[in-house]
Amino acid sequence: MRYLVVIFSWTCLPGLFAQLPEPTQWLITSVRTGDTEIFIVDPRYGDAQNISRAPGSEERYPAWSPDGKKVVFTSNREDGKTYDLYLLHLGSKKLRRLSKLPSGSVAYWPSWTQDGKYIYFNEGNSSKVYRVQPDGKGLQPICEARDACISPDGKYLTYTQAGPQGFGVWVAKADGSEARQVIPQESRIGGIAPVWSHDGQKIAFSMQVAEFAEIFVCDRDGSNLRQVTQLQQISSSPAFSPDDKWLSFRVTNEAYWRDAQKRDKTYQEKAADKRPVWVIEINGNQPKLIEALHYQCAMDGSRAEWKPIQYSQKQKQP
Repeated sequence: MRYLVVIFSWTCLPGLFAQLPEPTQWLITSVRTGDTEIFIVDPRYGDAQNISRAPGSEERYPAWSPDGKKVVFTSNREDGKTYDLYLLHLGSKKLRRLSKLPSGSVAYWPSWTQDGKYIYFNEGNSSKVYRVQPDGKGLQPICEARDACISPDGKYLTYTQAGPQGFGVWVAKADGSEARQVIPQESRIGGIAPVWSHDGQKIAFSMQVAEFAEIFVCDRDGSNLRQVTQLQQISSSPAFSPDDKWLSFRVTNEAYWRDAQKRDKTYQEKAADKRPVWVIEINGNQPKLIEALHYQCAMDGSRAEWKPIQYSQKQKQP
């Protein structure tokens, strides 16, 4: 019966995927093997390829290289408790470990500069941002921040940071200097995981609305703030489409991470329908659940990352 529902869902949405930029491929985390693994998927038809292929370990937070030929992600495959950063060459299948963090560290939210020279990532226990080259050289701590993402031009970080009332959205230079809070509204939920648009002109993030979390978009200086989703659930982990006209994001009906015991139980159960992927236009139109992936997604907060497409848009400076 599940397959009949999926087929019916696509026939009800004939125009949605015709509007998405081609080729439409995403990186997602899935528990279809029993472990959290990295897959390349086609959201239109559900075709999926397991690229991490690491039974008995957990792989999370995948991100495409700008040319779409490599994928960086985090994994605890070394000792089962330390999440380091790894890089996979999709053509050769060659895998390289990029970091050797202290035992128990958790690397997350890697992001690339558009020239492909640097990867920035976060470490959860210390709330530090690191930078490393794709060959594993030059690993160094940059600054303290949470959920940091590097701008495509490599000059600015956007991140979340605790203030008097909770967490807001900040922008700083790539070394952490000249930090400024671009979204002064603070809450105990967000802004969560701010991410740059591909042209470097917008930031998307998740922010608390009542007891829920919704997706918001603003200009890079915090102006023109607007709420994109109205789902009254926990919407998070936004990612821009290559043409910056759409957002993918994750939705769950419960902020399970507020309770450590419930969080651990949720991860252990590995239910595959608790945090599916949605898409929406950045103006808030056409929010749609991706039915082909509805029963395949892991519970972690990884983005559904769109495969890059090169556009000739010129990045502007703030």
